[in-house]
Amino acid sequence: MNAELGVYKHIRDKALSSNLATNLREQYGRRSMRVTKGDTIKVLRGEYSGIEGKVEKVNTKRGTLAIEGVQREKIRGGNVKVPIHPSNVQIVALKLGDPFRQKKIERAKQKDRGAGVATGKKKNSKSSDNGNTSIENKDDSNPKPRPQSRPKSKRKSTDNKKETE
Repeated sequence: MNAELGVYKHIRDKALSSNLATNLREQYGRRSMRVTKGDTIKVLRGEYSGIEGKVEKVNTKRGTLAIEGVQREKIRGGNVKVPIHPSNVQIVALKLGDPFRQKKIERAKQKDRGAGVATGKKKNSKSSDNGNTSIENKDDSNPKPRPQSRPKSKRKSTDNKKETE
């Protein structure tokens, strides 16, 4: 566990995911993926919104990304990369050089084929009733009895101790 943030590494890595562009959602059958070095992303929020660039560095400890072209000038001169949170970006193109990532995408394709995951539809859609029944539909002929509270346990009084002394 990281003493600095108090969060385990596998949980921090999960937080470094970002949503996919619509064409990638349809292609891979997934809504979001973990951002890795080499992915091309587009910044959606903040001062640098609209900028597209490749991810140069992923900082798992701070949960931020360093992106090409997203930098600011220091007061004394020089440029500094601006860290951007992955929730503010969208993945436009994936780097598929990692065989583990390719296997994971293939598993997701096979698992979710035809389930409608990329379209945002639920796999097991139930009826429109969310469990909220109106007052008219309730059957009041047999109301459930309310559970009675337990009687409080009697404490041993300290008076008995004083009397024996």
